[in-house]
Amino acid sequence: MNPHWKELEHKLDYSFQDRGLLSLALTHKSLAFEKDARATARDSNERLEFLGDAVLGFLVSEALVARFPDLSEGQLSKATSRLVSSDHLHEVARRLGLGAFLLLGRGEEMSGGRTKRTLLADSMEALIAAIYLDGGYAAARRFVLDHVVGDMDELFTGENEVTDFKGALQELVQARKLPPPRYRVVATGGPEHSKRFTVEVEVAGEKTARAKGSSKKTAQQQAAALLLEQIRETPSTH
Repeated sequence: MNPHWKELEHKLDYSFQDRGLLSLALTHKSLAFEKDARATARDSNERLEFLGDAVLGFLVSEALVARFPDLSEGQLSKATSRLVSSDHLHEVARRLGLGAFLLLGRGEEMSGGRTKRTLLADSMEALIAAIYLDGGYAAARRFVLDHVVGDMDELFTGENEVTDFKGALQELVQARKLPPPRYRVVATGGPEHSKRFTVEVEVAGEKTARAKGSSKKTAQQQAAALLLEQIRETPSTH
């Protein structure tokens, strides 16, 4: 048993019955392939990431429906997207100090893998799946409510209100009988652990806007906000 896992279990407020699941959830593919060139997806946390994504989405949606009975489907969808986003999961992983417990290959270790946003977010999903498989629905639900959902009432108040600019842009172009928006990444930059994406959104081949973000989704939302304002200022011809 890894002597540090008791420390992690304390942070998680959960003790594993099968620590093999915990080990697998923390094992990045870089280590699996470093140990054995014939390693498969079974030897790293990739399959757990897949399951954890589904478990997380369900538990977050369930929690929001219960906590906010008056919200519309659209508002619930926006809030869920925020809570399951890579940015939010990275922040949860950072608070838990998860990076210190990851099992990485030498190359990933040298390139700063313990602080990489996407790697930490993926590991959070794998960890949620491991808790679900080890302790069942109740254990996973308790962990997600405590560490991922938390006190999220501020999602719907004041300046922090959830806004889906991509959805708003889609509705506006439909109302004006324009073709749907098209998004493309036009540039990426920055170190691996802190990449910046530049996304361009275009409507009808002539209206465009560009924006940068720490993820493709963030850049898309910001570009959509800019184009939304641009189109709103243009009188409709229909």
